[in-house]
Amino acid sequence: MELIESHLCFGGEQRRYKHSSKVLGCEMTVAVFLPPDFGPHTPVLYWLSGLTCTDENFVQKAGAQRLAAELGLAIVAPDTSPRGDAVADDAGYDLGKGAGFYVNATQAPWAEHYRMDDYVVRELPPLVEALGLGQRRGVSGHSMGGHGALVLALRNRDHFASVSAFSPICNPMDCPWGQKAFTAYLGEDKAGWAAYDASVLLAEAKAPWPIRVDVGLADNFLAEQLKVESLEQAARQSGSVLQLHRQAGYDHSYFFVASFMEAHLRFHAAQLK
Repeated sequence: MELIESHLCFGGEQRRYKHSSKVLGCEMTVAVFLPPDFGPHTPVLYWLSGLTCTDENFVQKAGAQRLAAELGLAIVAPDTSPRGDAVADDAGYDLGKGAGFYVNATQAPWAEHYRMDDYVVRELPPLVEALGLGQRRGVSGHSMGGHGALVLALRNRDHFASVSAFSPICNPMDCPWGQKAFTAYLGEDKAGWAAYDASVLLAEAKAPWPIRVDVGLADNFLAEQLKVESLEQAARQSGSVLQLHRQAGYDHSYFFVASFMEAHLRFHAAQLK
């Protein structure tokens, strides 16, 4: 990876890299926070952002670096989709660039580039760990990225050692955002959608780790898009530990994320260390 930006931050470094992704077939950017004295003992938290975001939103808005430096956590924030002139796009904000949904697309024209599942789980970790970091990995995210965190962890239970989410799309098969994206990326056959639905995956088998989820009760998307009750039911069905925190008065914004970032970082640190 080529370093394109670096800033000293709470004794650590906030870096930004670019690299050529073989999986996605385009150039990608990724933000990496390195805590002081990082090394092969340092666990890595992958942060997956939501619709319309890039690798920069979390870095600039979540306020995670101070505590990450204190806890000795590295944080990796990839982009939310492939980018470039050759990459398929859509006029809507909820499909195409900025809306990769962390799936491996199977349908044209998306399948050529939209393989965010493989990118986050297979391609990116070796590149990040080559910086001198450890192989203990956690994953978290917000909204579409919360969906991604839950799904990628549940699909790769040995790959991640901790998982949490803010305002996740918990049951995308049953909400407008998910139905639009899954129809485009995965096709009309809903049998193929279940592999990327956190509520379906959690109901099938008990999670090997506790899952923390925070949602704001003033979130305009709570009822129609997020479907947290489906995740609750799935956890009960499989006997999984779901720590679901409903936060009164909070909305869907990064003000909400920043407010509870400390709790999530401490949650991950306790498991990753």
